Amino acid sequence: MGYKLAGFDVLGCNEIDPKMIEAYKINHKPKYAFLESIQTFKMRDDLPQELFNLDILDGSPPCSSFSMAGNREKDWGKQKKFREGQAEQILDNLFFDFIDLSKKLQPKIVVAENVKGLLLGAAKEYVRRIYREFDLAGYYVQHWLLDASKMGVPQRRERVFFIAFRKDLAKPFLKQMDLFTICPELNLKFNEPEIIFKEIKEKNAKITKENKLANSEKIRWDLRQYGDNSLADCDMRLRGKNSFFNQSFIYENKVLQTLTATKIGWNILYDEPRKCSKLEFCLGGSYPIDYDFINNEAGYLIGMSVPPIMIAQIAKQLYEQWLSKI
Repeated sequence: MGYKLAGFDVLGCNEIDPKMIEAYKINHKPKYAFLESIQTFKMRDDLPQELFNLDILDGSPPCSSFSMAGNREKDWGKQKKFREGQAEQILDNLFFDFIDLSKKLQPKIVVAENVKGLLLGAAKEYVRRIYREFDLAGYYVQHWLLDASKMGVPQRRERVFFIAFRKDLAKPFLKQMDLFTICPELNLKFNEPEIIFKEIKEKNAKITKENKLANSEKIRWDLRQYGDNSLADCDMRLRGKNSFFNQSFIYENKVLQTLTATKIGWNILYDEPRKCSKLEFCLGGSYPIDYDFINNEAGYLIGMSVPPIMIAQIAKQLYEQWLSKI
């Protein structure tokens, strides 16, 4: 969606989750849609010729192993299952399967998104390996930590973007970055005005089964104090415990915090005794309000996504600074 907003033609996708690919197909009608693991996809010898030498190959290798909300190091190297029921696999390796695919298809530019946690602690060694593998695949690679709220998205969402440029095309753009590093120059500084929640808030939103507070939530909501981060602060005042920490408060005069891949009901308004509505979730994720989620939970699908406007901003710069000049 973000690439389309920036004026690109999107040929297709590779996805392992049948429910997600159905939503993708209904909303985007891709020319190619491969429902299979990337390990299978990268080994195909029957891929259409137009998938080679793409302007951009974009991917978001699953990143729960590195999320600050997960177990991090405890899960590294272990097989895990997604909620969608795929076979167990070691998630840490999927980034390198994606680099293998890049080496095979040889796009001009590769964009790979991941969580902020990838830059912290012991995960830094993983980043060094990403750089090494991209180099061996024939690419210069750099990474940026970007915040969607600075890019026209009404949500604070920090994500790491690795952007790789094929070496045979990058020569005119090379610049000495520091004493040891030469890379193609790319400016990805964004400073769009922040969009506070009040600007996307649904007026006179109805209380439904989905956004109604449970009795236990309402009891704690009644004890809220301005500045509380979540119902956990209220729970601490009520009984000295730190439960309900997932139920974050939404303040009208602030930007939405990161919309996580959960049901819409985790996000609770401070000024009204209700949860975030589907419309507010769509706008907060920069999704079209007429997006067809089919049978998928809107909160889960949006929470798993890179906000389309965030990608559109990056894609625009990649075209203007690199692709339009080669």
